Amino acid sequence: MLHTADATRQRVREVLRGYPGSQRAFADAMGLDPTKLSKSLTGARRFTPAELTRIAEIGNVTVNWLINGSDEADTVSAVPQRSARRPLRDGDTGRYRQILDAAWRLIAERGYHAVRVSDVAEACGTSAATIHYHFPGRDGLLTEALRHSVQQAFDRQVAELHSIEDAHQRLLRLVELQLPTPGALQREWSIWLQVWNETALRPELRVLHTDSYARYHETVARTIAEGQAQGVFTDADPEELAVSLTALIDGLGIQVLTGRPGRSVERMRRILYDFVQREIVRS
Repeated sequence: MLHTADATRQRVREVLRGYPGSQRAFADAMGLDPTKLSKSLTGARRFTPAELTRIAEIGNVTVNWLINGSDEADTVSAVPQRSARRPLRDGDTGRYRQILDAAWRLIAERGYHAVRVSDVAEACGTSAATIHYHFPGRDGLLTEALRHSVQQAFDRQVAELHSIEDAHQRLLRLVELQLPTPGALQREWSIWLQVWNETALRPELRVLHTDSYARYHETVARTIAEGQAQGVFTDADPEELAVSLTALIDGLGIQVLTGRPGRSVERMRRILYDFVQREIVRS
């Protein structure tokens, strides 16, 4: 049986074999020096979490598959539900991903109601008809944008957390991954804010929201439960602790994202670390 790192390298090679360009072009798409990619493929260096996440994005696979060999393998993070959208035909995957990436970014930066199908088409250099082929309407775009955010968060968590055996350190790293720092994490928070708003007004979105949020809650709860098994966390109910911690993360994240005076990512981090130390870590 292959060691995990060896198996991961083998699966990265599979992704490379399916890539239409050269290995150098793949490295360029990753933003990685080709020499570093070669060394990682031979085992002379390890792929970083960010590199595994990028490989998954380019290869249209999941980090869970790269590391564990299955999209639905039991891992440190709760596996998100698969998309319910129609199956893609051969050749559709690249275009679908391009449209979804563009829609996700535009919705995060401009707001769901400010984004038109024609805006997404322009960003992709394609026609509105092509967008409608993949997404019948804007509601479909918002739904898949949320699923996209959930999958991105899952991939990042698996890449970052799978090698951290100490549950305390893993929980602190998980907290870091929830901070609305500039860039992708801030855009994910923007998507979530808009989903919360739409869900409050449109009950038909609540199942999607509940399923997506449950994955986040379960990841926190199982990390706390593992820390209890390791003897580093208090014996309080892990579900209740997860409710308190996720509520604190949500409230602080909203305040930071909406620019409340006196709220910052740095202060949010400090408050969350203090909560973990005071309420979760065994004294």
